[in-house]
Amino acid sequence: MTSATAAHPGRWVLTFVCRDQPGIVHAVSGAIVQARGNILESQQFSSDDTGRFFMRLELETDVPRADIVAVLEPVIGRFEMAWQLDEAGRPKRTLVLVSTAAHTLNDLLFRRRSGQLPVEIPLVLSNHGALRDLAEFYGTPFESLPVVDADSKAAFEQRVLDAVAEHDIELVVLARYMQILSPELCEKLRGRIINIHHSFLPGFKGANPYKQAHARGVKLIGATAHFVTSDLDEGPIIEQNVVRVDHSRTATELVSIGQDEESRTLRQAVTWFAQDRVLLDGARTIIFR
Repeated sequence: MTSATAAHPGRWVLTFVCRDQPGIVHAVSGAIVQARGNILESQQFSSDDTGRFFMRLELETDVPRADIVAVLEPVIGRFEMAWQLDEAGRPKRTLVLVSTAAHTLNDLLFRRRSGQLPVEIPLVLSNHGALRDLAEFYGTPFESLPVVDADSKAAFEQRVLDAVAEHDIELVVLARYMQILSPELCEKLRGRIINIHHSFLPGFKGANPYKQAHARGVKLIGATAHFVTSDLDEGPIIEQNVVRVDHSRTATELVSIGQDEESRTLRQAVTWFAQDRVLLDGARTIIFR
């Protein structure tokens, strides 16, 4: 975290969730004023389904983080908030898991290097060695551990947890990592793992979904980015995109179109997470764009 000064005030992102009730916005705004803060952006949502209140604020102040927290604590306690206060724009430390498909990893690494993706990627971890050259091209450390049985799967998942601790990882991204994570790992990293898959599911499962889609004459190709849970491909959805196609497209063209959508959708989900714009509301997400 950086320290703010009078000449260079700090910019912060405050997010919180609590039971919906009167007085929340007034109390939070008053605390920010008390911390000499100026609210630059404010978004809120009240869920009729769960009775919870969600808010994201960007604020600017010349006082340090500890002073902001000190004035917020009575409000946090009063409304029993689950909250987070982070420096705006700070790159989130991200572990990327891959198998053999290169398109989503290439997009993430390129966008990060070009400054378009607010993450740091200290490690790419894979169950194959196929993408080592790609990661090293971008100057990103790469490790591969084969997953061939229950023991090697357990070893791989332990390496994931070790890497999370070693690198202070805040987000794990499955960039076409083609292994099912154990329920235990999903629970330990709940709300911190994002997956991407094509949106043919559940219609076209298994190998060659684009070939299956071509044979059936699909008219829409899409992608879904979601949080990982122990329910395979059924975690809270963060982002979805779709593009229309027709009979003139070959199976190879459908693959190319689909990969573009997967890359674009995953990138957007990671960006929103890194900007603290994604809040969980049970089985769905609240996205403050």
